[in-house]
Amino acid sequence: MEERDFFNERAESRNHTLTCPHCGQAQEYQLNWLVRRKKPALQGRADERDRARFAKAQSYMVLRDDLVGCKNIRCRKRFEVTGIKTMAFLD
Repeated sequence: MEERDFFNERAESRNHTLTCPHCGQAQEYQLNWLVRRKKPALQGRADERDRARFAKAQSYMVLRDDLVGCKNIRCRKRFEVTGIKTMAFLD
């Protein structure tokens, strides 16, 4: 089985405060995340190795955006998203 069989995937957007390195202005930016939540139970075609991997699996989310455009009208430069982890585990 593949890892995708253990999780339900959906896209989600969250707001984060980022500071533009060019103009220094802090703004709220909407970043896109891919949320993978662990399924409640494993399907029937799994073997012992798959069951062990499923028991260790945790829900997590992965950041999909790596660049954002500055919201300052005078700047408008694109910059990399830093200061935010690209992957986070969910409880």
